[in-house]
Amino acid sequence: MDDIDIAVVGGGPTGLAAGLYAARARRRTVLWERGVLGGQIALTSLVENYPGFADGVMGPDLVIDMHRQAERFGLETAYGRVDGLRREPPYYVLTTSDGDVRAKAVIVAAGADPVKLGVPGEEALTGHGVSYCATCDAAFFSGEVVAVVGGGDAAVEEALFTTRYARHVYLVHRRERLRASTILRQRALSHEKIEPIWSTVGEEIGGDSAGQVSSLALRHLPSGRRRQLPVAGVFIFVGHRPSTELLRGLVPLDGGGHAYVNLWMETEQPGLFAAGDVRIDSARQLATAAGDGVTAAVRAEHYLQQRFD
Repeated sequence: MDDIDIAVVGGGPTGLAAGLYAARARRRTVLWERGVLGGQIALTSLVENYPGFADGVMGPDLVIDMHRQAERFGLETAYGRVDGLRREPPYYVLTTSDGDVRAKAVIVAAGADPVKLGVPGEEALTGHGVSYCATCDAAFFSGEVVAVVGGGDAAVEEALFTTRYARHVYLVHRRERLRASTILRQRALSHEKIEPIWSTVGEEIGGDSAGQVSSLALRHLPSGRRRQLPVAGVFIFVGHRPSTELLRGLVPLDGGGHAYVNLWMETEQPGLFAAGDVRIDSARQLATAAGDGVTAAVRAEHYLQQRFD
């Protein structure tokens, strides 16, 4: 069994910031990422609200720089899953895709997974016109008509990005106005390619004989009226759920699955931290996510000094 000082689960901005600070403190730190390094930020075309970048910064570029910075101080990166976490005092044992690892402290920064609509056709057509990442997949719909479902910042940002490729974008939202920030609302509602559809939900995603998306069945909530919207793609952005499966049974979670922590990102288990989107009362912003990672790493270093040094 491999022994390390600090395990970081999740390679988004929270995990990368935690990894930087932990490694810079001369602790052997390993970060696990099961998917795309950088999380949601890696899928964001332009980040405009991260301090220090007056003209904005491309999400993937920011992730690359954060990772390089952390690796310069010795952060080790493992691309794979962490399927289990158990406490064997005074250590934690992580069950990973490459075997068990024993750590003195663990920072869970696994982020959040997209919420699905849960409608017929969604599962079968995922990857065949149904997507949860316009930044990843919009280029496949050049010259096509697509629908974006959702009304928050993520939905509007991705709808705007999709206009680079699609000839028309329907923005389907269950409310009468977008929940996105004022500047994003203004950009979307003034864009010639974006057509909002208010007070409406998607009920079924239809496919053609080739197994590709061909339609989105809609229901207007006030009237109950139904109609078919011919589209080649459906991009879904209706929220995220915290990835806290590792913490279930170890620490208390709220009704939404977020871990209870104090101001130091400490859970009720000594040496176990939860930071970023997995914790209660997260602002769900890039700057605060990075700050959470820093806070957790600083406190983890303090914990190691008190318990092991």
